[in-house]
Amino acid sequence: MTDSALADYFSDADIAQDPYAYLAALRGRNPVFREPHHGVVAVTGYREAIEVFRDSETFSACISIGGPFPPLPFEPVGDDITAQIEEHRHEFPIHEHMVTMDPPDHTRTRALLSKLLTPKRLKENEEYMWRQADRQLDEFLANGRCEFLDEYGKPFATLVIADLLGVPDNDRDEFRAALSGHKRPGSRVGALNHEPVGANPLEWLDDTFGAYITERQRDPRQDILSVLAGSTYPDGSVPSIIELVRPATFLFAAGQETVTKLLSAAVRVLGERPHYQRLLREDRTLIGPFIEEALRIESPTKVDFRLARKTTRLGDLDIPAGTVIMVCIGAANRDPRKFDSPDEFRLDRPNAREHIAFGRGIHTCAGAPLARVEGRVTLERLLDRTRDLTIDDTAHGPADDRHYVYEPTFLLRGLRNLHITFTPA
Repeated sequence: MTDSALADYFSDADIAQDPYAYLAALRGRNPVFREPHHGVVAVTGYREAIEVFRDSETFSACISIGGPFPPLPFEPVGDDITAQIEEHRHEFPIHEHMVTMDPPDHTRTRALLSKLLTPKRLKENEEYMWRQADRQLDEFLANGRCEFLDEYGKPFATLVIADLLGVPDNDRDEFRAALSGHKRPGSRVGALNHEPVGANPLEWLDDTFGAYITERQRDPRQDILSVLAGSTYPDGSVPSIIELVRPATFLFAAGQETVTKLLSAAVRVLGERPHYQRLLREDRTLIGPFIEEALRIESPTKVDFRLARKTTRLGDLDIPAGTVIMVCIGAANRDPRKFDSPDEFRLDRPNAREHIAFGRGIHTCAGAPLARVEGRVTLERLLDRTRDLTIDDTAHGPADDRHYVYEPTFLLRGLRNLHITFTPA
């Protein structure tokens, strides 16, 4: 076993900054490998990751966020622990949200979310994106530089999904201030009058959308919140208010995180490699493949977790029921058995869209189409309105010695900041 494979993925600060050598070392041992510190089975192979994602009968999503933390609330007994999972489901972190649910609850809850993500609504939201991208750029373009995440990525992602979910215009600046940390210059205070978001933004969102839904049930309007307020399950039963709220609030929180990390990864490549700017300016049809390759090589979610509910075999490893499975998305998307020269950013990669940055199976990210459009709109407007976009040497060092800082988390992969300079077009 190599020194890299001996490291503790969950606590090693160096791995948090650059996980790919560690993940490659694990794959070199076995695409399905039990790491030595927490007994977690790391799945670094593409084919094996797809198998886990698609088999919800064998692998439960009840631990999808926390993995081995906290430990299971029970001692697994036997070769099928489905009954134990259900008995203790309320003890798992964020058990009330769709991301940790299994069928049939997941199926019922996702059906509510589909009421929000209709083709008509997504088209209306795209029209908003074009306007918001320009408004966001107007705030700093004349400066010739910006910190991209705070000044564009976070507020843009927040306001786009606020529009999708029907947050009233008067409240959107307050959403921006609460969730991305900055209020638009010159904006007025909204109507929410909430305290600042604390450690749990999902709780703040639940409370806020709960108030909206309660109001729309009492006084329906011609808006998407009223559609959500009047939604029923496929069998015709009526959800409680909190059951209506939670699919929307998790989409809000997860969408903001994913999109911000995708945008910063894509803009970093543009800043580092000017020839891609030239290619994309000359042929805008290349923006789609560019976004897919950015998603593949820097997947916003590094790992996802499943719990083996039944004793099974994955790859050439026996998996007892109760085993925590860590699906290493960032590793699977760099599996050389699937992607040639996987550590290279290649715009001509024929199978780039086969990445699993948005997962697979029943838990495929519902907001994936939204994220792709946000990426395309952002790059279109950046290319239209700037020239000579590059990385700011004063913040990240010269081109031959760049320094970037990533969020120190085992779950997500995203820059903490990205300073760029440009010439307004």
